[in-house]
Amino acid sequence: MHIYAHFHAVCYNESMINQVTKDKVELLHQQYIRLAKDREQALYEIAMSELPDMVYNSNAIENSTLTLQDTEAIIIHDKIIKNHEIREIYEAKNLVRVTTELMKNPNERMSVGLILSLHSLLMNGVRDDIAGRFRSGDEWVRVGTHLGANPAFVSGLVSGLVTSYYDDDSYFLDKIAHFHAEFETIHPFLDGNGRMGRVLINHQLAQVGYPPIIIQNKSKHTDYYPLFDEYMRTNQCDGFVELFALLLMESLHKRIALLSSPKIIKLSEWARQSGVAGNIAANKAARQTIPAFRRGGTWMIGSDYKKITSHCVSMNI
Repeated sequence: MHIYAHFHAVCYNESMINQVTKDKVELLHQQYIRLAKDREQALYEIAMSELPDMVYNSNAIENSTLTLQDTEAIIIHDKIIKNHEIREIYEAKNLVRVTTELMKNPNERMSVGLILSLHSLLMNGVRDDIAGRFRSGDEWVRVGTHLGANPAFVSGLVSGLVTSYYDDDSYFLDKIAHFHAEFETIHPFLDGNGRMGRVLINHQLAQVGYPPIIIQNKSKHTDYYPLFDEYMRTNQCDGFVELFALLLMESLHKRIALLSSPKIIKLSEWARQSGVAGNIAANKAARQTIPAFRRGGTWMIGSDYKKITSHCVSMNI
């Protein structure tokens, strides 16, 4: 069976997260929309402030040795970082260019042409010989035991994937998860597949009015990579949908707090002030049952968030 046809038949049957999660995402989205109205400059500054974090994590997932501090120095201060390959510096700068390019045109329809154009920016000065083109001829790729799609069919597979994405009327996170899983399965480029895939997630979110998510490098071996293995075995995308929902709630919580709270504090400080054990607070943050978010890998929260009552704790809210 055609690789994409098989994916489509198996994965698009029903939504993969429950209604409670959908309702929570929608409630947060509506709150975000209300707060964001006529505050374009604030939203822009928030997006730019998290750009180093986003670039660092996406590149680190691909084994870049740049730290978050290195990435900040490159992006914000235009510094040349010693003891790192020049390739890694280009990768950081190029990913900023790709991300900011999409920020300028959040409603631009995703197309094969757009994907190739973004890949050309991503690979500029890194691999000019492969920039802006799909694999072809005898350009096979392998990730562990997984072989990317036959190069002869890559272009058609990506074109079909894009078309099907827009034709489908499934829940938006289901569609985005499906697209990401299959895009990485096809592995259409010789290099830059993961970074391109994560950039496209955020473009797809922007098209439906949602803020970007940041997939964390720190938890890639527990929360991200295993989902690809699961998809290869089962053609099921449930794990991706659940991960993206959690990260999206975190992104919404972040913007709601920044737009409405008088002060942002560390979650550990909030827990101490609220009489909540640190491990319990961290667990609730990870499950997004409190409005916490990560900044530079550290959990933060609005200082005005009310204390968790003993009743709430007992109910595991």
